Amino acid sequence: MIRCTAERVAAVEQFVWLTARVLEQRRFEFLFAGGSADGVLAALDAYRCADGGYGYALEPDSRGPLSQPLQTFTALLILDEVGACDGAAVARVCDYLVSITRPDGGVPAGDTRLRDYPHAPWIPIVEEPEGSLLTTGLLAALLHKNRIEHPWLTGATEFCWRRIEELTESHPYEVQAAVSFLDHVPDRDRARAAAGKLGELVREKGFVLLDPRHPERAQVPPGYAPGELHCVWDYAPEPTSLARSWFSDDEMARGLDHLAGLQEDDGGWPIRWRAWAPGTHLEWRPRVAIDALCTLRAYDQV
Repeated sequence: MIRCTAERVAAVEQFVWLTARVLEQRRFEFLFAGGSADGVLAALDAYRCADGGYGYALEPDSRGPLSQPLQTFTALLILDEVGACDGAAVARVCDYLVSITRPDGGVPAGDTRLRDYPHAPWIPIVEEPEGSLLTTGLLAALLHKNRIEHPWLTGATEFCWRRIEELTESHPYEVQAAVSFLDHVPDRDRARAAAGKLGELVREKGFVLLDPRHPERAQVPPGYAPGELHCVWDYAPEPTSLARSWFSDDEMARGLDHLAGLQEDDGGWPIRWRAWAPGTHLEWRPRVAIDALCTLRAYDQV
């Protein structure tokens, strides 16, 4: 079944032109309309900070002119998307990561300086933060995917392995980061074994909506918004992900049908987490729509 239809893409295109920031407009052009990578890179550069990281609300839930780990991950994600993870921007990112790495080898979830700027209430701001598997795993995953060699990655990889293999309790966003790391870390046998245990944890804890007709069977973790359930495609946004093996063909098909069905009349998709400010909701929806199309297209191509 083709879910990323021409009609669906056209609806997203209208939604993007109507509502999106320049960056998401350029991304849509590159991914679905033959646009250039140079246009994406020019738009992305507006979010770069002097220390090599990225800020300026590249991630809408974190505002202000400060580099932040998750915003820097988003920048790497876009660089990877356009095939530009081999230049000076990535070298600057790695140097920035060295500057914020904690003694345990990981990078924190947020920067203490963020307290002076608007930010989502769930971003932790503490004086002496620990390294976070969520942020470190996402960043390390993309550097491994692009075979980047930098001293930061050695310690970060050890940190991620240690945290993943110690996990007995977690939450969906952390598991997403962990499986992203496992999808790209070089030790494939170890990665497959660790991913299998994560999949068991996800199913045991009910951290996934396996049947959209029965949302009551999935668990909303503490601190998440009401109804903020994770779906099969959140863990396996591409069929090549190790998390794909966590779900049967029927579970995956139901999930992808559900994803396609979430497209709204204006062409966009809803955000499923808490909207803490009107502007952030508007800025997130085009990115969510583009990500949904990318996932649907990836499975259409299998």
